[in-house]
Amino acid sequence: MQIVIGAIGRLRAGPEATLFRHFHKRITAWQVEVREFELKRKVARERVCDAESELLLSAVPDGAHVIALDETGKLATSAGLATDIGFLQDSGCRDLVFLIGGADGHGAAVRARADRTIAFGRNTWPHLLMRALLAEQVYRAQQIITRHPYHRA
Repeated sequence: MQIVIGAIGRLRAGPEATLFRHFHKRITAWQVEVREFELKRKVARERVCDAESELLLSAVPDGAHVIALDETGKLATSAGLATDIGFLQDSGCRDLVFLIGGADGHGAAVRARADRTIAFGRNTWPHLLMRALLAEQVYRAQQIITRHPYHRA
C-alpha cells in the first residue's frame, strides 16, 4: 500500500521539517510520498479553501481511500488509526491519502470526497506541524500493527 500525504504549503528547513523527516524515514511498512501544493495565483479570500481543495484533490489517485485531517473530524486514537490502516492494507487498498489543508482548513470538495474526516484533538494545529504529527502517527500505526513496544498504551 502506498500512503500519500497531500498538503498545502511547502515544508522548509526548521524544527517541523526535522521532526517530519525523523518519523518519515522510520516508516518502512509503506511507501510514503508527500505532495505539496501552493496557490500560484491570487485568489479571493472567500475562494481560498475551494482553490486549495482543487489542488489537494489532484493528489488523489483513482480508487484511493481518502482521510481528511480537520479539527471538526471524528477524534482519532492511535490504536484506532492503526486498526483502520491495517484493515485497509489487508483489504487490498492500493492508495491511502491523507489531506492536510491550509490555514483556513478544507473546502467543500475535500469534505465531500473524503471517506473519513479525523481530528488529532480539537485544537487547531499549524499545517506544517500537522505533517510531523501525522508522520509520527503513521509510524506508530506501523509499530502497533507489528506489535512493537513503541506504543505502550
